[in-house]
Parts: sequence; C-alpha cells; structure tokens
Amino acid sequence: MKKRILNQLISTSVLAGVGLLTVSTSAMAADEVNVYSYRQPYLVQPLFKSFTDETGIKVNVIFAKKGLIERIATEGEKSPADVLLTVDIGRLTGAKQKGVTQALQSDVVTANIPATYRDPEGHWIGLTTRARVAYASKERVKQENISYEDLADPKWRGKICVRSGKHVYNVALTAAMIKHHGEAKAKKWLEGYKANLARKPAGNDRAQVKGVYSGLCDIAIGNTYYMAKMALNEKKPEQKEWAASVKILFPNTGGRGTHVNISGASLAKHAPNKANGVKLIEFLSGDKAQQIYASVNHEYPVKAGVAASDLVKSWGDFKSDPTPLEEIAKLRKRATELVDEVAFNDGPSS
Repeated sequence: MKKRILNQLISTSVLAGVGLLTVSTSAMAADEVNVYSYRQPYLVQPLFKSFTDETGIKVNVIFAKKGLIERIATEGEKSPADVLLTVDIGRLTGAKQKGVTQALQSDVVTANIPATYRDPEGHWIGLTTRARVAYASKERVKQENISYEDLADPKWRGKICVRSGKHVYNVALTAAMIKHHGEAKAKKWLEGYKANLARKPAGNDRAQVKGVYSGLCDIAIGNTYYMAKMALNEKKPEQKEWAASVKILFPNTGGRGTHVNISGASLAKHAPNKANGVKLIEFLSGDKAQQIYASVNHEYPVKAGVAASDLVKSWGDFKSDPTPLEEIAKLRKRATELVDEVAFNDGPSS
C-alpha cells in the first residue's frame, strides 16, 4: 500500500531546482522547502531557481492538475508539504476551508501585497492577477467598450463563445455579479448570457478565441494571460493567428472596474520546513519574483511599483474591481448553483 502511494506521488512530481519530493526524512532538511503546485512546471521553475540561487534553499515540487488539497488533507500531520501554489480565489479559500493551511505572519508579505489580495486571517496571499476580459473580433466588433452586463444584451445573440460556466474562472465572475447585483439579477443575467452563446460551452479559454478567429462567434470570454500564451506560441503558430484576430476589451473599466482573479500561495498547516516556507512566500511577493511573473507568465504583478511586461502594457490600461476577493469567494457556491439552475452548460437552445 505504501509503495503504491509512493509511486502515485512520484508519477505526478516534477523536478524544480534540484530535488524530487518524496516522503522521507530528507523532506524535512534544513536547506529544503516542499511545494505542492497546481501551477505548471514551466511557469514556476524560473521563480524557484532564482529563490535557490539567492538563498541556497532547494525547492522540491509536486505538480498536479487536481487533488493536491485533498492529498494534503489525507497526509495529515505527516504531510511533507510546506507551501501550496494554486490559481483562483476559490481554490485558495477552499484550501483554508479544508483545514490544510495555517496563518502566515509576515511583515514582508503585509508590506508587499495589498490587503485586497490577502486573506484577512493570513491563510492565503495573491501573487499575480489576471483580468477576465472580452476577446473581440477586430473585423466584426467596432465598439471599444463593453460591460459584463452587455453579455446578456440580445444584440450579441449567437455571437459569444465561453468555456464551461462551472469552470472556476467563470464561477468567480458569476459570484462577482451576485455581489454587485444580487441573486435575482445575476440569474437573469446568466439567462440572457446563455441565450447569446454561439454554442454549448466547451474547451479552454484559447479555444474560445479560436472560435472568434473562425467566425463562429464575435466575442470570447477569457483571462488576459492567454493572449500572451497564443501570441508568443512558437510551437503552434496557428495560435498567433488567433491572437492577431482579436482585441482585448476590459469590461466595466469605466465604471466599477474589471473583474480580476489571482494566483496565490498558502503555508501548509503542518509544514515541516515552516521557516523556509515563509521565506519562499516572502520571496514570491518581492520585487525579483514579481518581475519574473510579469516577464515569464505575462500576468499582472500585485506588488506596487513592479511593471507589467511590454506585451501586457500593449493591451492598454484598465481599472480593476476593488471588491475584496474574499467577499466574492463567499458567493461561489451560490454562483455554481445559479449556473445549474439556468442550465448554462446546455447551451443557447436548451
């Protein structure tokens, strides 16, 4: 049984820096820190290499697309995890609710990260932001401004592409609509939004932009950093064409602001290398790591004074919704229920 668990652990692990994480006494070495990451290896390896070069602390990483929070819970007090890295406010608050995180007390983090992007009790911090935007056809969409409310306007009937309404990114947006408009209006908005879809929700954010490129729809809803993933994709040049066919519209930027979500980190509840875990999170909140996030991942740094990449700057300025993400996270359950109630994922003709 133990051998099977260890094989499963290794099969989902990746090397970052120098160490492969296994459950052993080496996981508690003074010069190591163990990270469970939902973030893909190529996105975080440059950060960890820089941290190791600066501190001498080796970073061991397990990467998985799902199940890491549950794994930490199952491992309990024997968990080797020191730090959890993930995306979406829902996963960060979910980890806290699952009881696998602990409060982080750090003057460095408090100074670096605005309160809007920190858990009031210290169980998670935001490291980058990404805006949920409209990718609009350069050829067929002449307007330069849009709001999330406009997505329910009948003028867009059959012209919108989006991934599953129950994906964490879209659940967060719906939760934000509940926060700003209340449940009844948010549900009516979802109904109008659904009626305007060009097809049943499917695929990832990039697939929606492909839909605009192909003429299937005029508008796609996605996160900003996907533009960089497409525009700079040397291995799949067709995605450069998708990116070139659209412009980014930042919804509500002239009003309450564009909805943003975060990637972030938490200190694991039973961190065996707690001091090193704190050092890593402090590093990730600082200038050097924030600059790496900006240049490699093309996300928006959360630390004031750290500039976005030139590509990101080229998309234009926008006002972000200042609503604390903790307040939006509390409405995610109801948002998911509303998505089901209107049968959003069944598509426009259902």
